Amino acid sequence: MHELPQTLVNGLTLGALYGLIAIGYTMVYGIVQLINFAHGEIFMIGGFGALTIYLWLPSGTALSLALPLMLIGGILASVAIATAAERFAYRPLRGGPRLAPLITAIGLSIALQQAVWAFYPDAKKPRSFPQFDGSSFEILSNLHIQRGDAFLLIAAPLCMLALGLFVSKSRAGRAMQATAQDPDTAKLMGINTDRIIMMAFAIGGAFAAVAALSHGLKYGQINFEMGFIAGLKAFTAAVLGGIGNIYGAMLGGVVLGIVEALAIKYIQDIPGMDQLGGGAWKDVWAFTLLIVVLLVRPQGLLGERVADRA
Repeated sequence: MHELPQTLVNGLTLGALYGLIAIGYTMVYGIVQLINFAHGEIFMIGGFGALTIYLWLPSGTALSLALPLMLIGGILASVAIATAAERFAYRPLRGGPRLAPLITAIGLSIALQQAVWAFYPDAKKPRSFPQFDGSSFEILSNLHIQRGDAFLLIAAPLCMLALGLFVSKSRAGRAMQATAQDPDTAKLMGINTDRIIMMAFAIGGAFAAVAALSHGLKYGQINFEMGFIAGLKAFTAAVLGGIGNIYGAMLGGVVLGIVEALAIKYIQDIPGMDQLGGGAWKDVWAFTLLIVVLLVRPQGLLGERVADRA
């Protein structure tokens, strides 16, 4: 039990990473009811965009100085891909059969993954990502936080709160709420719904880039396949927290991360469960949690129950 606080911190940092990616899912779904399965690859491209900026900088540049430029580079790459996907892949299908954009999203996910694999230098193997020098921070006795994790724990709540304030207080945020509630009426009220939807994709892409930079700082490497599992986990977190809810996406990510960390650490120590613990089973327990929550509360932890229309 003396290792429980450290395990919870590890789960919290992992959950914050899932939550940042999940916000992109929930932003898009909340407005256009589209599950953008290519969002995991937008996250992956943000990581390669940040790495590209770092490689362009003079050798020996301190990471603390390079970090803002890497963040900008990652955001530009992710936002460019996200908005291009909305304009050329999803917008022509808007109003069509609901299955069409879903299939398009899956195809776009595969296409983006293979494009990075084929055209980014040495992307066929994991690429090293810069990390902070120095030892981890010791907060309490036997409780350590890696420097990359500290960046993530600061960035995730700041991004979430900033987005919450933007959506609730700004003119564009209120336009997003109106478009999500009734896009046809929003058009009649003079709202450019195409611009609002593209803005939602751009914000989701920016959050994915922050998550990708945090992922690289946390694990020390990125690869062209990292968006697949991370995207599935983030989608799970969004559904778990109540898809369409910004704070629910982050809460779902944190719950998912903590459950994974606890499962890896403790399930294999339960008598008779030694074959069902460890890192190999963490995905199983994550999706098991999702099934249980949906059986008990189908709308998610912070989702609202919506009455069926007559």
